[in-house]
This record gives sequence, C-alpha cells and structure tokens, in this order.
Amino acid sequence: MEQRKNYPFTAILGQEQMKEALVLNLVNPSLGGVLIRGQKGTAKSTAVRGLADVLPAAKVVELPINATEDRVAGTLDIEHALKTGEKKFEPGILAAADRHILYVDEINLLDDHIVDLLLDAAAMGVNTVEREGISHSHPARFVLVGTMNPEEGNLRPQLLDRFGMVVDVAGETDTELRAQIIENRLAYEEDNRKFCRKYAKAQKELASKIREAKERLPMIKVSHEMVLLAAEIGISLETEGHRADISMIKTAKTMAAFRGNSQVEKEDLKRAAVYTLPHRMRKGPLDSGNMDYAALDEVMKNWEETRDSGEGGTREDSHSESRGRKDSSREDSSRECGSGNGGTREGSIRETGTAKESFGEGG
Repeated sequence: MEQRKNYPFTAILGQEQMKEALVLNLVNPSLGGVLIRGQKGTAKSTAVRGLADVLPAAKVVELPINATEDRVAGTLDIEHALKTGEKKFEPGILAAADRHILYVDEINLLDDHIVDLLLDAAAMGVNTVEREGISHSHPARFVLVGTMNPEEGNLRPQLLDRFGMVVDVAGETDTELRAQIIENRLAYEEDNRKFCRKYAKAQKELASKIREAKERLPMIKVSHEMVLLAAEIGISLETEGHRADISMIKTAKTMAAFRGNSQVEKEDLKRAAVYTLPHRMRKGPLDSGNMDYAALDEVMKNWEETRDSGEGGTREDSHSESRGRKDSSREDSSRECGSGNGGTREGSIRETGTAKESFGEGG
C-alpha cells in the first residue's frame, strides 16, 4: 500500500504569519524556532508536517507528549562503562533530530524540564548527557517547532522567552477563503496524489527560494542605523532583556535574504518585530499579549521624523510618547473590563507586509 502524501505546504490558504515564520526558520535555523499558538483545526500540524516535502533532506521528527528525559536526550550505559572502561551511548530523539525539524505538538503539556532541555539543545546546537561523572555530547542542530492550544494551558514566561518567534493563529473569517479551504481539503482526501501534483511546481519554487536565501544570508548587511532602530523599538515597546532586540535583527536579516535583498531595511525590522516581541513585552494584568500595531507604527513614524529632522533629544521624547499612549490604552482596557465590554484582537500581518507571494500558493 502506497504511503499517503502530506498536504502540500503551498496549498495551505491563509495563515500567512505562520507560514512565513516556518519558512524563515528553515532559511536560518539559528532563529531559535517558532511556537505556534491557536485553536484546533487551524492547520498548525498540517503546516509543520508539510515542510518535510518542501525540503526532503529536512525530515520532521516528532516528539511524543509522554516522552521521558532519557528518551529525549539519550542514555549512557553506566554498567558497560564500569566493566569495559568505554562509553556506550544510546541516542535519543535529539540525536535523530540533528539537521532536521523537531516538532512538538501540545508542547504546553510537556513537563517544564523537558521543554527546557529542548530549548537548551536548540540554542547551543549540542546535547550533553551526564550520568555518574560520565558525559557524552553530540550535535543537535535542529529547527524547533512547537504547537499548542492556549485553552489547554500556557508555557511559563521563562520558557516562552526562549522561543525565537511566536505566532498566534485563528480560523479564517473570510467566507470565500473558508470555502476554498474546504474544497481543497475534500479534493486532497479524495485523491491526495493528484492534489499534490497540482502543487508540485509551487513546492519546487519555494524550495529553490529557501536554498537561495540560505546562500545569501551570510552576505546580508545590517547598518548601525538599523541596529539603533531595533533598540528603539525594543525600548518603546517595553520588551524585557536584550534577547528580543537580537532576535529582531536576526529575523530581519533572514527576511531580507528571503526576498533577495542585500541589506536590512526598516520594513524588515517592522515585520520582524511582530514575531519576536509580543511574547517578550512587559505585560500588565489587563494586557492581551498581542502586538500593539498602533504603538509599533508610532515608533516607526517618530524614528523617521527624528532621522529627517536630525534634532537631538527626540528619541527620548518618542519613547515617552509611546509609553504614555500604552498607559492610556491600559486605562481604557480597565474601563472596558469594568463595564463588561470584551476587547478584540487587532491587527494582522497584512498591516506590516505579507509574504503571500513568496509561498507560491496555487489553485
């Protein structure tokens, strides 16, 4: 019996942020992986598994939700070492994921120490196992992708901060788009091989763009002006620590490489901020945790005015204005909660530019 083919990555309609984040991590595995949060049935798992067919050399290794530490990291046979004086290592899932994609569905349900182990290995590119004074290390260079439904619980902030990028997804609300999604899925289930052939060209084009971007990435330049802008965005949006700023720059470089440019521009930083900042911003009890697009737009506008005018001291004024606007927004949220009015999720990737064309959607 022939193996069923995965749903083509390029056949997924909508969910532009999720698709772009996954592709950027394939281009640059050092981005730190991506956490995809959203309700059930929003193509999270479908998108991750579909990546395996875009770059066949990068298979998807799935980590079971009930995996033990020994199963994940591997084990050392202490008895064998004592008897023979030689180390005997039984590889785990991290060894199998080296140079591939490590996928953890429902990552929020994993034990925290297992999540910490995954994030440590992803950050360092090495997994080290120590038992009774004996240690063994091996390469563990993989793209970590986690998916979760926030209704089933969240990750601790300390673990959330370790993900390079976080994307929130929801069901599509456009009637025509939802209808096309239904029709595509039914066509795939009726004859998955015929359906996949329809997207074969788009899949090859995407794979080619990813390979070209990988080659271009080391040559991408980041000016001091762009580094200053990244720092300004981080300060104005009140992110915690410096990891957010560094992730923003690395993501912006990868975006520039993927679109074929030679240097990072302000639009790259603006789009990168959407992925790298929201989960690292200081949050009040009434904050939603979503990107405040109005605040980001204000920072970009003030930065451009400062650059054009060349006036000193404006950068501090920009920060103060942004902070005042954010405090005002929190006060408004407090009043809405008091009156029983619910807030709505604002903004979409289209406000900061999409990469829809980059994914070669067909059909």
